[in-house]
Amino acid sequence: MPRKLLLPSKSVFARCGAPRGLHDSWAMNAARSGYRVFSANSTAACTELAKRITERLGAELGKSVVYQETNGETRVEIKESVRGQDIFIIQTIPRDVNTAVMELLIMAYALKTSCARNIIGVIPYFPYSKQSKMRKRGSIVCKLLASMLAKAGLTHIITMDLHQKEIQGFFSFPVDNLRASPFLLQYIQEEIPDYRNAVIVAKSPDAAKRAQSYAERLRLGLAVIHGEAQCTEQDMDDGRHSPPMVKNATVHPGLELPLMMAKEKPPITVVGDVGGRIAIIVDDIIDDVESFVAAAEILKERGAYKIFVMATHGLLSADAPRLIEESSIDEVVVTNTVPHEVQKLQCPKIKTVDISLILSEAIRRIHNGESMAYLFRNITVDD
Repeated sequence: MPRKLLLPSKSVFARCGAPRGLHDSWAMNAARSGYRVFSANSTAACTELAKRITERLGAELGKSVVYQETNGETRVEIKESVRGQDIFIIQTIPRDVNTAVMELLIMAYALKTSCARNIIGVIPYFPYSKQSKMRKRGSIVCKLLASMLAKAGLTHIITMDLHQKEIQGFFSFPVDNLRASPFLLQYIQEEIPDYRNAVIVAKSPDAAKRAQSYAERLRLGLAVIHGEAQCTEQDMDDGRHSPPMVKNATVHPGLELPLMMAKEKPPITVVGDVGGRIAIIVDDIIDDVESFVAAAEILKERGAYKIFVMATHGLLSADAPRLIEESSIDEVVVTNTVPHEVQKLQCPKIKTVDISLILSEAIRRIHNGESMAYLFRNITVDD
């Protein structure tokens, strides 16, 4: 009969004259493991959000080195032990999206091989979220990225205002999709003195649900811009009718299909009254600003005397700052999910709302095993 293996108690260690460090190690293993917060970005501008979060948590940023070698490869070195700990990787996405993705994947894999207990990615703006649907002969890149993150070792993700809520279904692990709307609503109430004379505007019917949610919370009116001023990518010929259909071609009688009517875009119209009002355009992402500038021109023509743009993620690519500065838009308000300090220097109209508070609270609750419901109070699926 095999004998039962008994582990020595702490008092046994003391009687045997074991070193003090062994006593401390025993006590440490008996206690619950701690957590560490790392920044997976190699640029100083992108670590600002990580510093804000760690300051709120009263913690220090984990010791790591992330850099690009001369041949363009990404290298990550973890400079402290993470064995048995909850690790939170904060990764903001700058303009070089692909480098940021590789930094995140490599750091997650390095922490996985270093025996971290849980690896949680804090990714306020999830990249490739616009490529979450099949278009033409492309691919759903967002689902591919979700699979790569799981393979690298991530066990949980904290993000904010996913472009499509259905993206959560791409992941094989939990995803907490936080909302920035409470911070943007607070900005409207505190920084726009006469916001009671405002109307919430959706620049397209697709954004109407989000705009309706803002309007209901602020007790304001709602307007929707309908129509397109130019052709979109979906209307371009993608070669699906190849070889070209021939009028007199022989077709099996059972396969005759009704002819589809060609699309004809209506002229741009504004559904709702904006005359003599402040127009507040709300959306989740502001990247290429041409559509926002065009919407602002239409609202000006309809009598709006001030125009604000509120968005969670301010990507502001290409020459967006110049276009905003030259447009009828009075102010663009975005959160710091994406670094945009350079764009702010180019355009004083761009303002920033800090959302590090909710991210730090999410980290604390996840580590302590507390409910996340408090962070979603009074939040609907349309926010």
